[in-house]
Amino acid sequence: MSSNLIKTIVFSLALSPAAWAVDLNAQLPSRLSEVKAGNKAVELQGHQVQLQQQAPDFQVVDEKFKTIKLSDFKGKTVLISVVPSVDTGICSLQTKRFNQEVSKVSDNVVMMTISTDLPFAQKRYCAQEKVDQLLVLSDAVWRDFGSNYGLLIKDMGILARAVLIIDAKGNLAYQQLVPALAQEPDYAHSMAALAQITGKKS
Repeated sequence: MSSNLIKTIVFSLALSPAAWAVDLNAQLPSRLSEVKAGNKAVELQGHQVQLQQQAPDFQVVDEKFKTIKLSDFKGKTVLISVVPSVDTGICSLQTKRFNQEVSKVSDNVVMMTISTDLPFAQKRYCAQEKVDQLLVLSDAVWRDFGSNYGLLIKDMGILARAVLIIDAKGNLAYQQLVPALAQEPDYAHSMAALAQITGKKS
């Protein structure tokens, strides 16, 4: 990834936490966004969340269709890796990378992957790829997460690729919206931001 492209995704960690990522607030619900699937721009639907504002609650399901809510992790820092579909090349790389990163964070940090894959497919993928450290959750039932965070792609039924970090106070402290579905996120920047947010030296 070129340095210029990275700069369009995230700002320097030397800046304040509120400037750690692309500001989605400039994108109105159901507006043509800068995210592309191939060469085609896609529309992101839902409510855009402002950095340093209270992160809206959402409900998704685990492999057993048990409801999991953001509010279940009150008082903890939550990193959310958002992928279009876990069982595809780039999404699989992203999910496995964050699965490896779990061992490097404290017990006060929760890491999860969210996609609109059905729980059955997620369970099969995790067993096959030995993804067993982070939570892999489905937004397929209500599309609640995608709608609440403005990441639902119109007419595709999938989520845009992103990394979000919600701090222990429940505020959205970081968001990295990846400009192309076929591109991996900046893992190093995400983990450095996580370390800074939790007060851990990187």
